[in-house]
Amino acid sequence: MSTRSKKFLSYYKPYKGLFLSDMFFALMAAAISLVYPLIVRYITNDLLGKYDISQVFSTIIKLALLMIGLAVLEFVSNFYIAYQGHVMGAKMEYDMRNDIFEHYQKLSFNFYDNQKTGQLMSRITNDLFDITELCHHGPEDIVISIIKFVGAFVILIQINLPITIIVFAFIPIMFTFAYHMQHKMNSAFRKNRDRISEINAQIEDNLSGIRVVKSFANENREIDKFHDGNARFVESKRNSYWQMATFHSGLGMCTTFINIAVIVGGSLFIAKDIIKLADLLTFLLYINNIIEPVRKLINFTEQFQNGITGFDRFMEIMEIQPDIVDRKEAAGLKDVKGNIEFKNVSFKYNETKSEVFRNINLKVGAGDYVALVGPSGVGKTTLCSLIPRFYEVAEGEILLDGKDIRDIRLRSLRKNIGIVQQEVYLFAGSVMENIRYGNLEATDEEIIEAARNANAHDFIMELPDGYDTYIGQRGVKLSGGQKQRISIARVFLKNPPVLIFDEATSALDNESEKIVQESLEKLAKNRTTFVIAHRLSTIRNAGNIIVLTEDGIAERGTHTELLEKDGVYAGLYKLTQNAGQIMA
Repeated sequence: MSTRSKKFLSYYKPYKGLFLSDMFFALMAAAISLVYPLIVRYITNDLLGKYDISQVFSTIIKLALLMIGLAVLEFVSNFYIAYQGHVMGAKMEYDMRNDIFEHYQKLSFNFYDNQKTGQLMSRITNDLFDITELCHHGPEDIVISIIKFVGAFVILIQINLPITIIVFAFIPIMFTFAYHMQHKMNSAFRKNRDRISEINAQIEDNLSGIRVVKSFANENREIDKFHDGNARFVESKRNSYWQMATFHSGLGMCTTFINIAVIVGGSLFIAKDIIKLADLLTFLLYINNIIEPVRKLINFTEQFQNGITGFDRFMEIMEIQPDIVDRKEAAGLKDVKGNIEFKNVSFKYNETKSEVFRNINLKVGAGDYVALVGPSGVGKTTLCSLIPRFYEVAEGEILLDGKDIRDIRLRSLRKNIGIVQQEVYLFAGSVMENIRYGNLEATDEEIIEAARNANAHDFIMELPDGYDTYIGQRGVKLSGGQKQRISIARVFLKNPPVLIFDEATSALDNESEKIVQESLEKLAKNRTTFVIAHRLSTIRNAGNIIVLTEDGIAERGTHTELLEKDGVYAGLYKLTQNAGQIMA
């Protein structure tokens, strides 16, 4: 048994009792359906014409009560498998969706750098929809089909062997046809899922960037792109519907041929007195009991292809191993001081051959304020992203208080590092909820205190509902400076000993920058702080400025010392000064 098959079956384990009861009622419903034609055969073959009217009437009343009882039992059985069976399938889908979402949380930035959000969403939503039906109907349809098929065959062979052979001669043809269509449908359904993933990715991309679309007046361009993607999806659906139409029409034709064969063969046998009319009637009634299982089994192949295609895409993600995980001996952090050291650190992205930087050696003492500057693309943000292990070093090691960060549990490491980014991400919800994200156990008073420290309290109180104001998706109802101060309040609430400011003020106007800069300086007090600087004026007072180039650390020192060297930093500073004069 393959690993994926074992994984699929493992989702039945928590619902073993529900699964067995579902199978029991499926078995009962199938068995009951085999009884009705036998009752009809008894009435037409043995009861009518052999007994007087009073005996016939009495027996028919008893048989009617028996059939009503069977009908009630069949109703209960079908209701149970239709309701509880689907509930079981939905619970299994729930478990799978939880598993893949939890797995998403474990994957590193390297994974997300190469993925489209819409396609990842499709794997956690659309791809799992059909699994509910497969988990429920798959085993149930197989059980019902086998019982009906074998039961009908045993009963019919005892009634008349030649007609039974005629009927069952068509079965291999039907299965061969189904097997032939299986691969075509699998390919068609797979293409459908790929196309709907592309559409989801396109929709997510468009809606996330709707302000850019409107600012360039490119709505028609986006509509045309969506129409093209939507047309490709319709074309793939057209192909899958063609395969389905061929499949169901072919199956229907086989069913018609079986009825024709039974009617013609049975008529000839009646003419030669080989079979009775009642037995021919019984055969015609049982044909449905034969065809329905075959139809269920063949429909199961379609259902299987739908479900297993989604499950395969689910497993494609689940089988991606996180490239950044806790070592077995990893331990949590206690009493973090914030001493950080880079030892011969090199890094490159997984899909590239060239290194972003190499042989970085840097010591930062507890409570030090370090600024990282340099041209775009030299790896300033990447260097800082190595500290919380968003990416893994290619060579060398990074030490926190003398301990290799790979020997520290990820959760503990990241709990002790606060990050304020240039592009602030706020969740849809209230101001209070977004600040509380820094410490989910914080009280309202602690949140308000964090907002005061971030110079955010005053503007928050001016919002329509204060701290309970809904700020929209990604905080669209707030200005850039307001969003940034909420993100700083979030880090104040987290209260980490190590901070990373990733160009936190570069996108703000001068007035907002001044307020945010004041908040950042208050936050950085007595904490080990890394500042990735875009505006060099914001780090003039830094005790240690590190200048990065493509060759690594080119210069280090204070603002004054670096200007005196008249090197890379001095050149960057002159550029920013000239740019400031031009803007002025």
